[in-house]
Amino acid sequence: MFFMTAGVATALFILVIIVFKEKPPHPPSRTQALIQSRPTEEYSYVQSILRLLRNANFLLLMVTYGLNTGCFYALSTLLNSMVIYHYPGEEVNAGRIGLTIILSGMVGALISGIWLDRTKTYKQTTLVVYIMSFMGMIAYTFTLSLGHLWVVFVTAGILGFFMTGYLPLGFEFAAELTYPESEGTSSGLLNVSAQIFGIAFTIGQGQIMDHFGPSEGNLLLCSFLFLGTIMTAFIKADLRRQQANLDNEQTWGCEPLSCAPLTPASDVKSCPTKVMPEAHTDPIVLEESKL
Repeated sequence: MFFMTAGVATALFILVIIVFKEKPPHPPSRTQALIQSRPTEEYSYVQSILRLLRNANFLLLMVTYGLNTGCFYALSTLLNSMVIYHYPGEEVNAGRIGLTIILSGMVGALISGIWLDRTKTYKQTTLVVYIMSFMGMIAYTFTLSLGHLWVVFVTAGILGFFMTGYLPLGFEFAAELTYPESEGTSSGLLNVSAQIFGIAFTIGQGQIMDHFGPSEGNLLLCSFLFLGTIMTAFIKADLRRQQANLDNEQTWGCEPLSCAPLTPASDVKSCPTKVMPEAHTDPIVLEESKL
């Protein structure tokens, strides 16, 4: 099994080296064109982090992202122990429940990304998915001990759908709140927050499960998801990237899809200009003028 995993990882590594490019030939959006037009020497990674840590909305998002993702990490790590505690001898089904969480999460991440791309409702979508993650965690907690394994499959799938679906929402919302800072920097801070909370929740829930039981440990996660939901409601929808796109369109006076791809050296000539119709002169007037 380990050799197979190593083989797949090696194949992916080779594909990344051969296929992946550092960046596309043209910036994917006007905001990216503006970022790439800045001189490289003006960028400071440390100063970028300090600016992000002074952004109140991003700090709230970083904490709430860590709470949600940390709960997911703890749940995934301790899933086998939870299932075996209530369903002895069901090790195989415990693995299948984990697979269900992963598969439903893939679908959730895909759907949430498409929805966000079409609606641009970052704050509303993030808050709704967070609420559903909290409700899914409650449903999973109180159905785990009912004695019906198929119910656990259903509630675990719903929980994975929303908790994994939250991941791309957090990255995109962070990119909006922190523009024009590098998206890699904001994403890295979100991952750091997730790892810290994940380690803390895994250790804490494990201790609670050892002394009390899985239900009490899951209630701990529910309480933190409830806290994260409240904190998410206080994040202001300061969509800087969207505003920059709108300001740029108004500056150039053309629609986003009607302009040629921007490059760092692009100017007003990159947008198609409107050609005024040629003036129509009546032939009779011309004849009279000649006379």
